[in-house]
Amino acid sequence: MERLESEVIVVGAGLAGMVASLELLDAGRRVALVDRDLEARLGGLARESFGGILVVGTKEQRRAGVKDTPELALADWLSFGELDPAEIWPRRWAEAYVNECHDQVYLWLKARSIGFLPIPHWVERGERHRGNSLPRFHIVWGTGRELVLQLARRLLDHPRRDRLALRFGLRVEEFLMEDGRVVGVRGQAEDDGVPFEARAAAVIVACGGINGDLARVRAHWHADWGKPPPNLLNGAHRFADGRLHDAVHEAGGRITHLERMWNYAAGVHHWRPRQPGHGLSLVPPRSALWLNARGERLLPPLVTGFDTRDLVSRVCAEQGQYSWQLMNRKIAVKELAVSGAEFNPSIRDKKKLAFLRDMLFGNRWLVDQLRDNCIDVLCADSLAALVVKMNALSGENLVNHGRLYATVLAYDAQLAMGGDCQDPQVQRIATVRRWRGDRLRTCKFQKILDPAAGPLYAIREFIVSRKSLGGIQTDLDCRVLGDSGQPIVGLYAAGEAAGFGGGGMNGLRALEGTFLGGCIYGGRRAARAILKEI
Repeated sequence: MERLESEVIVVGAGLAGMVASLELLDAGRRVALVDRDLEARLGGLARESFGGILVVGTKEQRRAGVKDTPELALADWLSFGELDPAEIWPRRWAEAYVNECHDQVYLWLKARSIGFLPIPHWVERGERHRGNSLPRFHIVWGTGRELVLQLARRLLDHPRRDRLALRFGLRVEEFLMEDGRVVGVRGQAEDDGVPFEARAAAVIVACGGINGDLARVRAHWHADWGKPPPNLLNGAHRFADGRLHDAVHEAGGRITHLERMWNYAAGVHHWRPRQPGHGLSLVPPRSALWLNARGERLLPPLVTGFDTRDLVSRVCAEQGQYSWQLMNRKIAVKELAVSGAEFNPSIRDKKKLAFLRDMLFGNRWLVDQLRDNCIDVLCADSLAALVVKMNALSGENLVNHGRLYATVLAYDAQLAMGGDCQDPQVQRIATVRRWRGDRLRTCKFQKILDPAAGPLYAIREFIVSRKSLGGIQTDLDCRVLGDSGQPIVGLYAAGEAAGFGGGGMNGLRALEGTFLGGCIYGGRRAARAILKEI
């Protein structure tokens, strides 16, 4: 059995675990950072993310003429998440985050050579519930990969590197308890099952959520969404399987709100899968028609950027629990995107000219790559030919050409009226185009059957599992709380494992950007709390 001794054990080398480890090393503590994955994947899912972070009152906002305050952000947050006053710790975490994210997240990253795109994005504006009343989504220049690489360099080249024990390929399975307190962890190597044991004065759980285990996702599927869809894609980390949530529960910790998840409605199959059912989350074009499995327009129309959870709810209520998006090439090139670092190379690799090219002329290369490789992306020169392909792909022969043709003609007629029409989707297009961060990536009332804008595309989209909004309940010091409400001595949790803070600080919905931001903020809070104790 391999045995480790340290002052602090951090379980999970994702973003929250890396940040906590850095803070502890800066203070001179000895840290053992233990992770199930390979060293090459240090940083976890954050490494693959687009890199958006919600922060309040930034220089980028002020330069764009946006006046933001923590008070306004908190009002938006509580409304959108529908956080009940009885949810004490989630609400305290929400309030703490909006008040401290500028200094504790934004300035902390800036001091570590991490910058942002000049214009914040405006996402999750809200449907039935008020969302972001102004743009707060700040995208890291270099995506999540740059964020992880910068922090990894500081971790691996730390002046006190000799006080950091990095152990990869180790699966933690239980906590060591003595006299009612946690004194370490026990588990085994991921590949050969060789057991290990690690002891320390404090343990931080930073292992991610449960959404990488689709069986758990289905078991905790929210009642609002009905039954889980038969075809559910996996966009989470393969080791975000909830095993350590079980271990925390066995140690007496409280697990809350696992039914609250951040899933996406526009998932397609990855043609280079790294795990079973690997799905990519598209950023659906606002100018496309969103259709159900029968090729009928979903009404009221679905438009991305307003309420991601509502999109999932609406699709799950439909036959087959999947959908189609119909568009032409001009719309696809200008508006279609894939979330994450992998398919945003100009931002990921910090190539300014390529980024400007994509913004001005669209993502031609991305559309072509999806068309040539993704089984869910269909292309044809006519709507009749496209419908044949749609029915062949689904194997259900549900889409009627005549009915769909009439739907598209009616929509195009509304588009011809521009901002004066009564179609809610066209009105939304007019609304989002008022913000310059959206104008460059949103067509100006582009008709779908425009002969000069073809060919036509249809994309079959499934629900894709992504993040856990619930998790291990903690106080503001990241101490894991038991059923009595008292902390379990020696046990802490941060990041997605803790529902990004407090066991679910976002509530039912998130304003977006609170995931990476919550990992950074929670990792720092956990480290500071431990430094007061040991």
